[in-house]
Amino acid sequence: MATSTTPNSTRRSERSRLAILTATRELIGDLGYAKLTIEAIAARAGVGKQTIYRWWPSKGAVVFDSLLALSERPDGGGIELPDTGDVERDLKTVLRATAAEFADPGFEAPIRALNTEIINDPDLAAAYREKMERPMREAKRRRLRSAQEAGQLSPDADLDLVIDLLYAPLAQRWLLRSGPLDDAFADALVTATLRAFRP
Repeated sequence: MATSTTPNSTRRSERSRLAILTATRELIGDLGYAKLTIEAIAARAGVGKQTIYRWWPSKGAVVFDSLLALSERPDGGGIELPDTGDVERDLKTVLRATAAEFADPGFEAPIRALNTEIINDPDLAAAYREKMERPMREAKRRRLRSAQEAGQLSPDADLDLVIDLLYAPLAQRWLLRSGPLDDAFADALVTATLRAFRP
């Protein structure tokens, strides 16, 4: 019985996509964002430039998708924050992980690059809000609602304000490189914020 030797184009396309996204993250770390080019990405990924331009409209869009791919779950599920029943412990776990990511040079370089592009590209900013910021904020709201229902947060707490007070100082310190991004800082943010919103 003859077997088909026709290549699977879907598998080949996914392999190329992953190679491009991986190459993008690696090159930002190796070269820095200013020296990153579509040509360099194509060469590192082993694809033609036209393949990249067929899937992405700009360098910033490739960078965004390279970061988005890091948060893709194999089971296709959405973002969920831990819920052990102890909101203080769970938020400290999440903020410590966030601070560690921002302090990791391999993660920080593409995030800074993405922020640079978002400032100058309204379409990319809209894609970021839709695909990354909105799902993450909804996951945070769900966890805080659970804490409200458990009586760990005031029932009239503004959950968006809670989120902003937790994360904005972290983002500000990272953006300005104005201090350490460590467990102590993450824990202090959680403690101070929950003190303000306890029942």
